[in-house]
Amino acid sequence: MEWLWYISYFLVLICLAGYGFHRLMILALYLKHAHKRPEPKTHFKELPVVTVQLPCFNEMHVMERLIDSVAKLDYPKDKLHIQVLDDSTDETSEICRKEIDQLVERGYDAEYIHRTDRTGYKAGALENGTASAKGEFLFILDADFVPNPDVLQKTIHYFTDDKIGMIQTRWEHINRTYNVLTRVQAMFLDGHLELEQTARNRSGRFFTFNGTAGMWRKSCIAEAGGWDHDTLTEDMDLSYRAQLKGWKFIFLNDVTTPAELPVDMEGFKSQQHRWTKGSIQVCKKILVDIWKSKAPLYCKLEATAHLTSNFAYLALLMLCFLIYPKSHYQPDLGWLTEMGWSEHMLNFPIFFFGSVSVAMFYIMSQKALRPQTWLKDILYLPLLLALGIGMSVNNAKAVLEAIFNHETGFVRTPKYGINGVEKSKAPKSSRYKAIKSLTPIVELAFGIFFIVVVVENMVNANWVASVLLMPFPVGFLYTSISSIKQQLPTVFAARAAEKAKN
Repeated sequence: MEWLWYISYFLVLICLAGYGFHRLMILALYLKHAHKRPEPKTHFKELPVVTVQLPCFNEMHVMERLIDSVAKLDYPKDKLHIQVLDDSTDETSEICRKEIDQLVERGYDAEYIHRTDRTGYKAGALENGTASAKGEFLFILDADFVPNPDVLQKTIHYFTDDKIGMIQTRWEHINRTYNVLTRVQAMFLDGHLELEQTARNRSGRFFTFNGTAGMWRKSCIAEAGGWDHDTLTEDMDLSYRAQLKGWKFIFLNDVTTPAELPVDMEGFKSQQHRWTKGSIQVCKKILVDIWKSKAPLYCKLEATAHLTSNFAYLALLMLCFLIYPKSHYQPDLGWLTEMGWSEHMLNFPIFFFGSVSVAMFYIMSQKALRPQTWLKDILYLPLLLALGIGMSVNNAKAVLEAIFNHETGFVRTPKYGINGVEKSKAPKSSRYKAIKSLTPIVELAFGIFFIVVVVENMVNANWVASVLLMPFPVGFLYTSISSIKQQLPTVFAARAAEKAKN
């Protein structure tokens, strides 16, 4: 049993170290290729028609802001077609109708399309809207985005190259400093958008549409097979299918589209659950096709690392179960054990690939995007590391659901129309809440368990292990307590309402 625990622990470390190494490879590709900014082949002499598609479902707090910002786009009215693709079941529908009517009165070509059947969720709404879209180019915006007026002018001319199928802009964050959670989320997304997307695109690897703030060529969507409904990340699915057909994509890291980040833990968890589960669904669906394609080997390897990266959450969760028995039931490794080297040989890869590689990755993203404030921003790095661990239960659950084909609907991420550090529209004032689960209780149990593990290591003077394990209780307690704190008022309110009825 001693050898079983030890070997299992070591295999999990190898898995996590592999993904840490991949992160370093992305960083190396970024440093090598970031300067290769793409330029339009030429410019349109006459601007083409662009259809702006706004898919939404119960977004009463943000639709006015979104539609108003779309009306301010710097693009000729006679070349702009606006579609609100609404699947809502609440007041959002009336708000959208009113806003679209006002746009029509002002001379805009705008239409409101409402579905009572949510088949396909967002993918179904986009598929339905594309059938009547007047533009060959489709600019897609989720409800929480606020596009800059010049975004169409900065992107449309890249389509003068007939091989270009999609242009993705980089997300910016209008409520970055709202609270600690939004600051850490912004760092997570900055790393993905600035480093990963730039590195993949400019080094010739596959990269994917982020679901919003990007423009598609309609014929590219059609040739790739259209919007499929069989995954929760229809954007990733379509992106790989289109690139396998030979279409080229462009990522513009210096063209930004601001958006609102989830401000509460439950909203963040529901978003991460959907993204994680969807990526594994796409992995199951498309990975074999990637390896059958004529893409270069380095593209196939990178796509494999990308599509399987969320399996790391399963490995991280397994590590949580293995840490305690490994520390108490170690086999005798001879002179390595006698000299105390065996422990250091295992701790070093945890520290380097689990912490140092992550730290280097996010420090570089902040330094690249926020050169004036990056030293201040990276003070949140320890919490970022802890949050990544704390999310392992939530995201490992998503991975398992995808593996075993457990069907769940498209759970929207609650948005509240919050700008900057504005506190007037706090989440508690909204009826929109993320779906609740027992995940916070499991996280709380892990948090308490790791407090015991850390304290035990301190008592035994295992100071290195104590420091390395500290993010575990911090992460699990942060995610669990934040969720429980958010859920309790709703639970008490429901009980009060039930008592009032009786």
